[in-house]
Amino acid sequence: MERTDKNIVKKAVAPRPDDAHKGTMGTLLSICGSYGMAGAGILSGTAALRSGLGLLKCALPKSIYPILAARLPESVYLPLEENPDGRMSALNLPYLLEQKSDAVLLGCGLSVCDDTKAIVEGFIRGCEKPMVLDADALNCISDNSAILKDAKSPVIITPHPMEMARLCGVTAYEINKNREKTARVFAARYGVITVLKGAGTIIASPDGKARINMTGNSGMATGGSGDVLAGICASLLAQGKSPFDCACASVYLHGLAGDFAAKRLGKISMLPSDIIDELPNAFMACGL
Repeated sequence: MERTDKNIVKKAVAPRPDDAHKGTMGTLLSICGSYGMAGAGILSGTAALRSGLGLLKCALPKSIYPILAARLPESVYLPLEENPDGRMSALNLPYLLEQKSDAVLLGCGLSVCDDTKAIVEGFIRGCEKPMVLDADALNCISDNSAILKDAKSPVIITPHPMEMARLCGVTAYEINKNREKTARVFAARYGVITVLKGAGTIIASPDGKARINMTGNSGMATGGSGDVLAGICASLLAQGKSPFDCACASVYLHGLAGDFAAKRLGKISMLPSDIIDELPNAFMACGL
């Protein structure tokens, strides 16, 4: 198994041409957030924009629109109808599937209910754009992992060990006993690129390729770090490179930015937003 390195970042992130504009640098549809979890949409969206994305379209429950718009003015917003609990209504599904984008990010702070389950299942079966499924998108299908086989486009999943355990119907302890085998087997069985997060994140492809990441540190062990990774990954995916290369590059960049944040602030005090702040340095350290 190979390690990730800055060369994989150069494969996944092309230098920006002098005549670039927002239409040529990728459009990402981000379907994230719910009442009480607006921060996940902010972190993932900001990370996506910091990773070179041309245009971000945030689809979110209308009750949290003022929160995100105040913190992330660079995004275009699609305020959606919501259910009484402040979660996206499944009635929005046809509208969302009609949106034009180059990639989709689904799940950060989405919450789990019948409405969000219907949205996630609808996108897996009906979306023809490459997707990153994170957090609650994975929890929404934890009792029906086989639906991933119905995807019409490349899918990258980014579970932590507990989310992976739910998808596999085992315990997190069993997942961590053999992380490499777990990621490889899941990727091959369901046809999705599997990013099994943790110390030494494993990235496995359905065709048998796998890489281990050695950047990152324990200061990243706090809620929101996964949202940052999902945003980076979806951003690179929207910019049109190989999904496996995008997954590997995003994990490397995420960890490298985390290492820079730890050097600046220490592992105890650093926050996920500090990882985003260090993304420019991570890209430049890779020669970009």
